[in-house]
Amino acid sequence: MKYFVMVALGTTLWGCWPLVLRPAGLTGPQSALLMMAVMALPAPFVLRREPFRDRRATLALGVLGVCDAANAALYFAAVQRGPVTVAVLTHYLAPLLIALAAPWVLRERRSARALLGAPLTLAGLALILGTPQGGFADPWTALLGGASALFFMANVLASKEAARAFSPLAINSLHAIPSDLLLLLLFGRDALPPALDSSLLQVAAGTVLCGIVANSLFYSGLRHVPTATAGALTYLEPLTAALLGVLVFGEALGPLGLLGGLVVLLSGAWVAAEPRAPAQPAPAPTGTM
Repeated sequence: MKYFVMVALGTTLWGCWPLVLRPAGLTGPQSALLMMAVMALPAPFVLRREPFRDRRATLALGVLGVCDAANAALYFAAVQRGPVTVAVLTHYLAPLLIALAAPWVLRERRSARALLGAPLTLAGLALILGTPQGGFADPWTALLGGASALFFMANVLASKEAARAFSPLAINSLHAIPSDLLLLLLFGRDALPPALDSSLLQVAAGTVLCGIVANSLFYSGLRHVPTATAGALTYLEPLTAALLGVLVFGEALGPLGLLGGLVVLLSGAWVAAEPRAPAQPAPAPTGTM
């Protein structure tokens, strides 16, 4: 159960990003570049040769670096541009895609509860979106959030594969290096934050909690939690962000929004509690050495 709690806590911390991004006032690429730079700081201390011998895990780490750069830039731009509820709902099309893709990509056992729970939680988020300030008044916010969902799905699947050989902290820091290089290649000077000021320090400090700590918790728990189930638990991020939108940024959340939040919590708990078949013992070795 502790691994489910780790995944849930990590995704809840992700939901606190609006507290960091909105006051900082940086663009999506600027916030993403700074976040990746901070997350890459532990890289020299976790760099080991042995994990790179696993080619599949190494390839997954590279895929994560590419996809997380796009995910962060698009999602941060959506949060900065429009209502938090619109940004997170469209971003959280991802767990629906994860629940469907995990059995094919990772060959995991198909989770019936995850397949049912994903649309239920999406319906709960739709109720949150139906609040007075939650309509799609700005289609660009929805487009940016929806585009980030595709890359976030790839992030979760790639992280699961990279965990075959790399530690959670190594995944978190090593993938950030190619992410930063890609952001600089794509956006050039537009990705560079302004001169050192309070906004940079705020994003850097937020990255420690909402990035390094949150990702380490998520990756540690993901090793022991089915991917489809983890995908359902990630709905705690948009629920947290939506509540912050109400409590901090003054976005309205009426009775339907509260009902939607309850649906999200109950659906996630139901998916997490699904009975799992015990692990099969490894077959005894045959033949001679």
